[in-house]
Amino acid sequence: MDTPPPIPLPVPDRLPDQAARRGMPSLTRERRAPTPGQMLRRRLTVGALKWLLPGAAVVLLAAIALWPEFDRSEDRGRLSFRRLTGGVPDAMRVVSPRYDGVDEQQRPYTVTASVAAQQGADPNIVLLTAPRADITLSGGEWIMLESDDGRFYRNTNILDLWGRVTLFHDNGTTMLTERAHVELNAGSAEGDAPVAAQGPFGTLVSEGFRLTERGAVVVFTGRARTVLEGGR
Repeated sequence: MDTPPPIPLPVPDRLPDQAARRGMPSLTRERRAPTPGQMLRRRLTVGALKWLLPGAAVVLLAAIALWPEFDRSEDRGRLSFRRLTGGVPDAMRVVSPRYDGVDEQQRPYTVTASVAAQQGADPNIVLLTAPRADITLSGGEWIMLESDDGRFYRNTNILDLWGRVTLFHDNGTTMLTERAHVELNAGSAEGDAPVAAQGPFGTLVSEGFRLTERGAVVVFTGRARTVLEGGR
C-alpha cells in the first residue's frame, strides 16, 4: 500500500514572541484615556475635599474651645430644675374626677367633670370644668344637669353651675339657662337667669325656675310664656 503524502501546515505571518511560546500571558496592557465624565467627577471630589477637611478642622477646634461653656450651662440647668421642683403648686388638679353619694332618702347621685381643681385654703371647695350631675328619682327616672363650669362644695353636697347650663329629664324635657344652684341632698335646684324649656307639653320661656322633690315639681318664676303642643 502506498503511503499518503504529508499535509502541509500553514505558516504564520510572524512568529510569536518568547513569552507566547512558553504559554505565559503578556505583562503589558493597553492604557485607556479617562472619559470627560470621569475627569469631572474627580475634579468635584478633589474640590469637595478641599472644603470639607478644613471645615471639619474648624468645627473640631470650636467644640474644644466651647466645651467648658457647655459644662457650665448644664450645671445651671440642673440648678434651675431643682428650684422649680421644690415649689408648692397653687392648685391640685385631677383629671376625670367622680363623686358618688346619696341624698337624705338614700337615693344615689353622681357628679363628674373633665377636670377638678382645688384652690384656696378650704379643701371642700372644688372648681369643676365641664361638670355633670346624674340624679336618680324615686320612681326610677333620672335627671341630668351639665354646664361649662361649676363649683362643688363637698361638705354640704351643693353644686353651683354656670355657663350653658342644660337640664335633661327622663320624660323628654330639656331646659336651658345660664346659672343653677343644686342641692344634691335635698334633690332640689333653682336659678334666677332666663330659662328656655321644651318637652312633651310644648315650649316655655321664663325668668327663672325652681325644681323640687327631685324633679317631680318644676316651677317657672317671673314672667313666663308657654306654647302648648296641639293648641292646648
